[in-house]
Amino acid sequence: MNKTIGFIGCGNMGGALARAVAKTVGGENILLADLHEEKCCALAKELGAKAATAEEIAKEAYAVVLGVKPQALEKTLAPLQSILAAREDFFLVSMAAGASLSKLAQLAGGQYPTVRIMPNLPVAVGEGVILWTKSAVSSEAEAYFLNAFSEAGALDEIPEGMMDAAAALSGCGPAFVAMFAEALADGAVACGVPREKALLYAEKTVAGTAAYLLCSGMHPAALKDAVCSPGGTTIAGVEALEAGAFRATAALAVTAAYEKTKKL
Repeated sequence: MNKTIGFIGCGNMGGALARAVAKTVGGENILLADLHEEKCCALAKELGAKAATAEEIAKEAYAVVLGVKPQALEKTLAPLQSILAAREDFFLVSMAAGASLSKLAQLAGGQYPTVRIMPNLPVAVGEGVILWTKSAVSSEAEAYFLNAFSEAGALDEIPEGMMDAAAALSGCGPAFVAMFAEALADGAVACGVPREKALLYAEKTVAGTAAYLLCSGMHPAALKDAVCSPGGTTIAGVEALEAGAFRATAALAVTAAYEKTKKL
């Protein structure tokens, strides 16, 4: 009998991850629960999964995924504590930002095998980053987790103490990249390129450059140098970016997001 995975909370991120997981474990092995029953049933129909209650997932699923917001964790887990306490072969997966492994154990009412993840928006198209860390998770459960979520993008294990800092890049980064793409398009529009075309060129340039860096293993600085011909157009543009403190500002965006995270 195949192991099941249950998602308690099917919002934007929970739904995106459920869609990715359906590609590896099959929709028939997925249980879904959400306060918005209509949306939950629609997603279940889409994936060939089963709509359930949080209690049913806590009782039956091998992997219990908590896709609720941090402020809803306590309310979600409180009625599940007695169910989880009566079980043996299962593990929790939490995507609640800021909820540490120790906090999750407190709210769940026990030191259960737990994987804490921090996914970002591009998991919705299979190009995301999932930062993860674990506590008391068996090799079998870890292997199941890595396989189940593999279609969401890159999974990278990281010490829990580094998760907030790393998420300031991977989690907040899509907004920064989107702003950069928009700014590139604005520049082209200012030069006379129609907006629709400018946006397409900007988005494909950002996506293509990222793909090239990943496939080639080239350092970003080396790629920049390779494109900058002596006395050419690209180096003139790079000079303009440097005059605007582009790199320093981008780095400050990440550190500002991290500092804000520490205050929350």
